[in-house]
Amino acid sequence: MKCLILAAGRGSRLSKRGDPKPLVPLLGLPLLERVILTARASGLNDFYVLTGYHGQKVRLFLDKLSQTRNVRITEVVNDQWQEGNGLSVLMAEKLLRENFILLMGDHIFDKQILKRLKAQRVRAGEVILAVDYKKDANPMIDIQDVTKVLAKDGKVMDIGKNITDYNAYDTGIFLCSPGIFTAIRTSIARKDSSLTGGIRLLAGEGKVRAFDVKDGLWIDVDDERAFQKAQRCLLGRLKKLSDGPISRYLNRPLSGKITGHLVKTDITPNQISYFCFILSLLGSALFFFRGYATLVAGAFLAQISSIIDGCDGEVARLKHLESDFGRWFDAVLDRYADAFLLFGLTWHAFIPNGNILALIIGFLAIIGSFMNSYTADKYDGLMARRFEAGRGFRMGRDIRIFIIFVGAIINQPFLALLLLAVLMNLENVRRVVLCYRSE
Repeated sequence: MKCLILAAGRGSRLSKRGDPKPLVPLLGLPLLERVILTARASGLNDFYVLTGYHGQKVRLFLDKLSQTRNVRITEVVNDQWQEGNGLSVLMAEKLLRENFILLMGDHIFDKQILKRLKAQRVRAGEVILAVDYKKDANPMIDIQDVTKVLAKDGKVMDIGKNITDYNAYDTGIFLCSPGIFTAIRTSIARKDSSLTGGIRLLAGEGKVRAFDVKDGLWIDVDDERAFQKAQRCLLGRLKKLSDGPISRYLNRPLSGKITGHLVKTDITPNQISYFCFILSLLGSALFFFRGYATLVAGAFLAQISSIIDGCDGEVARLKHLESDFGRWFDAVLDRYADAFLLFGLTWHAFIPNGNILALIIGFLAIIGSFMNSYTADKYDGLMARRFEAGRGFRMGRDIRIFIIFVGAIINQPFLALLLLAVLMNLENVRRVVLCYRSE
């Protein structure tokens, strides 16, 4: 399905962060690039972008984006960008002969909204508008600027920024039939060149359906306040269902702050994974020396590595750099890092008096930890089906590293190994039983 994106306006209220507005970076990606890549993640693959203000600069950016991200982009020029955005839509009429998605170049949204919207069937001459019914419960809304919608029985009855009777908000996400072009031409003839004017005409004919975005994220990044909200919201959504309690309440809040800085650099997720691996190696190397100071220093490096280890995935998700290789590469390095850390801790517990029991317990801790990682995919898939995000309990790498850290701080490496050996192996048995019962 084709996707039309409006990026022709000036956006002066965000000019202190850059000019033109579509190229203002939000957590490492220009707004327009974030919109395009989010839409592509929803399954769209053929983009038409309306340019106007500083059009040459935007088009040069789009040319580069098309090459580096392998995205099919057709540039459409609107030299009359000062006029209403309905005119911009009309510029693409000859290129869009079938149903298409219409997006705003400065609206950030959840890809799930588009996935659900694409599955709707739009009739000839009709438009489906994604609306937010959370009238009083969406902190992302600028009530002074948002376009308001009155919907009844799944139909849009009225739309506009100044209407007083409304029960929803316009998200700027549309599924359109070519009938939108006729409506806009009629609206322009009536001296209203806005997209809203064309939608209002169609609504008067009963041809605009309302599609509920439910809890899907969307925000119009129109000024500095909205920009700050968008940053906080995107960073706050970085947690994963598979996060264990240490990740959820300690590592993730810290890694999110670090990620907020990393996304502004050219550092790649794979480079972050490799850096975390090096930290773990240095930490494990310190375990091979006798003495409390080196034990604690190694433990701190291990815990710091565990925190930063969340940044690779966070940067990948925020900058749309996720890949199967990246996930696999990170997992491989984590397994090596775990092995070195546990072996180093085992050696540290063994060397004071040559305690063979320390070697046995260390071996069981290593085996339990490796099997814990091996069973994670199956178990996480089961939990994803059973629980909503943020629920359930997961004992994984975050807990293993934290136990090593605490055991070192209290100078009890053997106790840490014993706890890991018991907890990890019991957890593996529990996972096997749960997965067996779920079949």
